[in-house]
Amino acid sequence: MKTKFTLLCVVFLLTTFGFAQKEPQSIITGKVSIAKYHDRSELDQLPKGDLLTLYNERIEVIVKILPNIAFATKPGVTMSSLGIPDTKDNRKALEDNIKAVNTYFDSTMSFQNKVLPYSDKSNLIAAILFYEETLKSLHTYSEFNKY
Repeated sequence: MKTKFTLLCVVFLLTTFGFAQKEPQSIITGKVSIAKYHDRSELDQLPKGDLLTLYNERIEVIVKILPNIAFATKPGVTMSSLGIPDTKDNRKALEDNIKAVNTYFDSTMSFQNKVLPYSDKSNLIAAILFYEETLKSLHTYSEFNKY
């Protein structure tokens, strides 16, 4: 009797897990914000190694957000929340897009880690400031989306 009850419980749990719905995939995933914006004088004081880290962090955020701003500028937005049908083809397209972004980012970081240390410090600073201004503009993106 105890064996039948245990077997019944195991079958019930397996059935429950088999029918559990997967959480909808967010359109924007991964690191999507930076901790701090800088000015030129702050960046001038930093060693080149720290500048390389800041540069790469900003690239990551830009790569993961900018291609998707027509849908969302923050994580947590799903296709369903935008009214996009939750079909197998649409889910597959989103998964393929996320994989492509991650592959592109990994490839870019591999290149950056090899070549970026040779860049001029002032060019790094200019690029970081430019990327930060671009990221700041995402806060005002909604102003352009008024019909």
